[in-house]
Amino acid sequence: MNDQLIRSAGNAIARFTRGNGRVAIVNYHRVLAAPSPFLASEPDIDTFTWQMELLARCFNVLSLRDALAAIESGRVPPRAVCITFDDGYRSVHELALPVLRRLKLPATVFVSSGFVNGHTMWNDRIVEAVETLPAKELDLAEFGLGVYSLRSMPDRAATLGKLTEASKYLPPQERSRLVLRLETLVGDGAAEGLMLTPEMVVNLDRHGIEIGAHTVTHPILTSLDDASAMAEIAGSKRDLEAIIGKPVPLFAYPNGKVGKDFDARHVAMVREAGFLAAFTTAVGAMTRHHDRFQLPRSRPWDRTPNRFAMRLLQWLARG
Repeated sequence: MNDQLIRSAGNAIARFTRGNGRVAIVNYHRVLAAPSPFLASEPDIDTFTWQMELLARCFNVLSLRDALAAIESGRVPPRAVCITFDDGYRSVHELALPVLRRLKLPATVFVSSGFVNGHTMWNDRIVEAVETLPAKELDLAEFGLGVYSLRSMPDRAATLGKLTEASKYLPPQERSRLVLRLETLVGDGAAEGLMLTPEMVVNLDRHGIEIGAHTVTHPILTSLDDASAMAEIAGSKRDLEAIIGKPVPLFAYPNGKVGKDFDARHVAMVREAGFLAAFTTAVGAMTRHHDRFQLPRSRPWDRTPNRFAMRLLQWLARG
């Protein structure tokens, strides 16, 4: 599929959905310097570069703020796309920002504020353990997570996927205990410096990359009591506004599955905290019919240009 065909298909979708402008929002976490078998869902810098170049050539890339305004006014351009990143990984500043600046593409980074000052997210502690521990078994039965094999590379990759997914839904205190256990096992080799520093957050903002909030410590909100959930939501806004010295009006729910990771209580909390819009991880394109506090966006899994373009066109077509 050549560029002209992609643009023509996108224009046809816009004509067919006349009066119902749609914006496809792509969601990344980090960009890798080189491919990793343990982070197969994350693009390396070469993949990310061609994806951004394709967006620049074939789509109209908007900031989230401009996309929301366009939806409100009914003036969404055809083939409209937004770019977002979750969590606040340093690679967004070191690897993604130069590509975005070269191509003059806007983006939004949803930052978990509690990790900005040199801390490491719990899932990265799991990655570090699975990558570096000896080739035997990882016994986490005391956490109700069973025993996992580390005896081969495929075993380690499978273990990482299973363990990360299971750990998401542990009660926060139990997950913290698990992280401490893994830190003990890994020892001095534990990864540091994966997340943005305050100076990097400021620099992203100065270069036109919008900063959004993503809670303080990235919990599954449904695992918290209401007071703790509100503290996570409002605290991230307050922390990030103190860093960049301006309002932070956008929020993204950790993990983002409607009804599983957050529910109507948390939607109300996001409104109460003063955010103007919030984003899930539901598949599809944003339209004027969506709840402003449950807007869809999803990850671009595809690894070839044609599949990547088709995925975005499908989102725009389905709304």
